Amino acid sequence: MTDSAAVKAALKTQAVETPSWAYGNSGTRFKVFAQQGVPRSPQEKLDDAAQVHAVTGVAPTVALHIPWDKMDGPDGYADLAKHAEERGVKLGAINSNTFQDDDYKLGSICHPEAAVRRKAVGHLLECVDIMDATGSRDLKLWFADGTNYPGQDDIRGRQDRLAEGLAEVYERLGDDQRLLLEYKLFEPAFYTTDVPDWGTAYAHCLKLGPKAQVVVDTGHHAPGTNIEFIVATLLREGKLGAFDFNSRFYADDDLMVGAADPFQLFRIMYEVVRGGGFTSDVAFMLDQCHNIEAKIPAVIRSVMNVQEATAKALLVDRDALTAAQRTGDVLEANAVLMDAYNTDVRPLLREVREELGIDPDPIAAYRRSGWAEKIVAERVGGEQAGWGA
Repeated sequence: MTDSAAVKAALKTQAVETPSWAYGNSGTRFKVFAQQGVPRSPQEKLDDAAQVHAVTGVAPTVALHIPWDKMDGPDGYADLAKHAEERGVKLGAINSNTFQDDDYKLGSICHPEAAVRRKAVGHLLECVDIMDATGSRDLKLWFADGTNYPGQDDIRGRQDRLAEGLAEVYERLGDDQRLLLEYKLFEPAFYTTDVPDWGTAYAHCLKLGPKAQVVVDTGHHAPGTNIEFIVATLLREGKLGAFDFNSRFYADDDLMVGAADPFQLFRIMYEVVRGGGFTSDVAFMLDQCHNIEAKIPAVIRSVMNVQEATAKALLVDRDALTAAQRTGDVLEANAVLMDAYNTDVRPLLREVREELGIDPDPIAAYRRSGWAEKIVAERVGGEQAGWGA
């Protein structure tokens, strides 16, 4: 797609979901650094997310994390959904948490004790109940389950327990709901991880059925892994459900997407465009922790980075690329891709934003809004959102 009008039209349809936890305090396993103005409630997280959507125009939904965003009472989540709509956003994926309870030291749904597995599955079923209350489509599952030492547990047995737990949750899903299974190479388990790679996630999702899809977190791979190959394969099989976008230098660093390797992000987005994922049900979500940088501007920058990579991917001359590939012209094929990657798409995106009726410079618009000063002045007292440490 090289026609600028068509590229702009496609970019206007883009949606990047931001995570509620990105607006709270986070850090390393050694220390969480608090910042002024951090939200103290799920409602205040949504208020911040609404600022991101207002200046980017393409961040209309916010993912929740349970219990970090747990609401009280039977009407709590319906009220939260109403709060979101009043601010111009909607609630997105529901993320479960089976890694911050003492009972889960040896695993959650893969735990050797049936009582712990029952507790973990019960939490996942609770998350589906929350989806019903919020109107969310996606249940996103990441498990810290694994072992630290050879012989600690039965590797095959843990896969059986995983399959059994997932099947129970899958059966509870509504007709329009999906189970998104995330994988991670290692951490916090050091010997075996129960869902370590896309193949394991794919195998479980394939057995579960069409409502089970794989999540690709860009930080969850071994160094040198060709993530775009994984993306292409899952799209080909109809099993790519979502991305968790972030960036990494070493492991699961959860830095701003595109910060470490913008060329990789472009390559991934090209395979998304090539495989039809840009116009399908693939969800584009951020999964980042902003430890030392200002949180809202970091989320805005991340959304912009996804937009830029997408714009470049849409600009690839597919006809020229196909012709070079068919004739075996290696250098020309590579040059076609590099021409698109080296294009400065910022002027194009400024035009897109102007046509959407928003400021062409999202960061400048946010700074002028006065929101940063407002939340520092008003969010005094109470308990800031975060995950401790």
